[in-house]
Amino acid sequence: MGRGKSHGDEEENMAAWLIGINTLKIQPFKLPALGPYDARIRMKAVGICGSDVHFLKTLRLAHFEVKEPMVIGHECAGIIEEVGSEVKHLVSNDRVALEPSISCSRCHICKEGRYNLCPDMKFFATPPVHGSLANQIVHPADLCFKLPDNMSLEEGAMCEPLSVGVHACYRGNIGPETNVLIMGAGPIGLVSMMVARAFGAPKIVLVDIDDYRLSIAKDLGANEIVKITPYMQDVDEKVELIKKAMGARIDVTLDCAGFNKTISTALGATSSGGKVCLIGLGHNEMTVPLTSAAAREVDVIGVFRYKNTWPLCIELIKSGKVDVKPLITHRFGFSQEEVEEAFETSACGSHAIKVMFNM
Repeated sequence: MGRGKSHGDEEENMAAWLIGINTLKIQPFKLPALGPYDARIRMKAVGICGSDVHFLKTLRLAHFEVKEPMVIGHECAGIIEEVGSEVKHLVSNDRVALEPSISCSRCHICKEGRYNLCPDMKFFATPPVHGSLANQIVHPADLCFKLPDNMSLEEGAMCEPLSVGVHACYRGNIGPETNVLIMGAGPIGLVSMMVARAFGAPKIVLVDIDDYRLSIAKDLGANEIVKITPYMQDVDEKVELIKKAMGARIDVTLDCAGFNKTISTALGATSSGGKVCLIGLGHNEMTVPLTSAAAREVDVIGVFRYKNTWPLCIELIKSGKVDVKPLITHRFGFSQEEVEEAFETSACGSHAIKVMFNM
């Protein structure tokens, strides 16, 4: 018997199901039995990620394809309702942020500590695994991280995108002697900027095509911002603009978009011996000038999700070194109408940075 109140039949668990292109429906979601190492959590804050929108619009992302109805959502925090008999670190009513990735813990990649690359990963709302935009879910308790009293549940949900920024900065080895260029001022670009600053980066330049997002980047601490317009086809022109804005070596570039144009510009702008971290996955295939970059020993580094980042994310927010609250621009409740409106708002981009459900 788990510790906490029992889950009776008086309340049917509901979730937002992706059932077709541009079609979300709030429908019943039957939870699995609570295992000894599991927790049952009442969701309170769930953010919308670009991948959620991509699945809604196309039913696919990279090599993942939605072939049957799937519960959406993976940026989340909530309140513990019940825990399994072997769970010692959590009790009912604890407020927690959830890491959405369940690795196998048995393969050689997991045993080497790079569990984010596990070939058998079960990740919220990545088909065929159900997500967390629901009244309640069941999740391994060791992937539920208790929130301090001075952190809101919304901030807890923001630990997921913040984790991408933390992992990217780890992969780029960003520190007090690293000047950082960030391509893309969307949610991931902005959290990456915040983490790079917290890690001590002395100068950070943000590049985007959207004036509003660039203004947010400037408000949140970018040293310089560079607007690239669609008619600027020449990579060298963009590179010169960026180098002028940085006014120093560009040691690490974080490409948070992942398009031909952004990675080509990143490779051209990054100083010899520097690193380009590819975070965004805008294109499945890209044609980029690798030869000239290789001749300057510019390393191209893949960044995929994160590993062991939640404790640091919680500490960064708790300590005030990172403030994710300004990124939450829109809030919605959990009704059929609001779910549809929230996803449409998020899909429009620009003024919608992070759209959050308050459950």
